[in-house]
Amino acid sequence: MNINAQGLYYRDLNRKVREAVAAGASEIVLDNVNGQYFIGDGINKPVKIIINGVPGNDLAAFMNGATVVVNDNGQDNIGNTMNAGKVIVHGHAGDVLGYGMRGGRVHIRKDVGYRVGIHMKSYNENKPVLIAGGKAGDFFGEYMAGGVLVLLGMFTDDPEKPKHGFRFGTGMHGGTIFVRGGVDESKLSREVGVFELTDGDRAELERYLKDYCADFDIDFSEVIAEEFVKVLPRSRRPYGTLYCPMPR
Repeated sequence: MNINAQGLYYRDLNRKVREAVAAGASEIVLDNVNGQYFIGDGINKPVKIIINGVPGNDLAAFMNGATVVVNDNGQDNIGNTMNAGKVIVHGHAGDVLGYGMRGGRVHIRKDVGYRVGIHMKSYNENKPVLIAGGKAGDFFGEYMAGGVLVLLGMFTDDPEKPKHGFRFGTGMHGGTIFVRGGVDESKLSREVGVFELTDGDRAELERYLKDYCADFDIDFSEVIAEEFVKVLPRSRRPYGTLYCPMPR
């Protein structure tokens, strides 16, 4: 099913999408998207939504099983509190990606903005995974409580830009961040440390990367040609003594 989004108010576009899902559509193509908010929010059926154009903020928020493919750039708050499903962005994406994300996959081909992975979490087998193929801004993995972030630093339009910004891992107290080619430790927050991968880490990471490479038709051997490191929290309670004094 095709929907022409040109000139449509975001509420009208999303109403058409929800009606198509309710009618049993398995694939919905949205043409001429230009900044409409909330596309794919709350959808809990395994429908595929293909977006031609640039969607607005909060794409796939609270989503629970759909697949959203963006054939251009994305904006802010992609995957906000997402439970399941997948988002694939063939260009860049903005800030605050995966906020409170609880499951599913977010794959970004190129660069991402600030505060990516903030408050990500996991529960039992529900583990969210967000992979950025390019570079990232400040506060990557801020307050991360679970799940997996992967930063490749490969597919960028700005080769001179640093791979990641400052305050990397601020307040992180759970989850794992994998970074291809290492990190700039001078930009890490004191709550986190850098560690070598175990064999189990490599097996897990390779599963995620093969899925990512398949989405973008990328050579997997090229991605793993350089070593990865992992960034982990040094404590499960990084602020345990900040607000309450230690007993004497």
